[in-house]
Amino acid sequence: MEIYKTKDNDLLNVKLKGRLDTNTSVELDDALKDDISELKVLKLDLTDLDYISSAGLRVLLKYHKLLQGDSKSLSILNPKTEVMEVFDMTGFSSFLNIEE
Repeated sequence: MEIYKTKDNDLLNVKLKGRLDTNTSVELDDALKDDISELKVLKLDLTDLDYISSAGLRVLLKYHKLLQGDSKSLSILNPKTEVMEVFDMTGFSSFLNIEE
């Protein structure tokens, strides 16, 4: 998986490309944890994300909870149909802010 980050003050845009699974979820967690305390808004662009596993969902849940607890926000942008189906099947689409 490839991770592209751009930061603008308290906004972090992260674009993911490839597969978010057991092997790559640690990479995403590592990429986010250093910036999380300084953020008010985290936007994850999933336009080029082909697959998400339960390990990937755990990372999204972790940062959703961290940001929500501090009255900050996490937005999921442009998930592919396959990824959106996983969000729907797992119930993640009911609490994540998803912008298509």
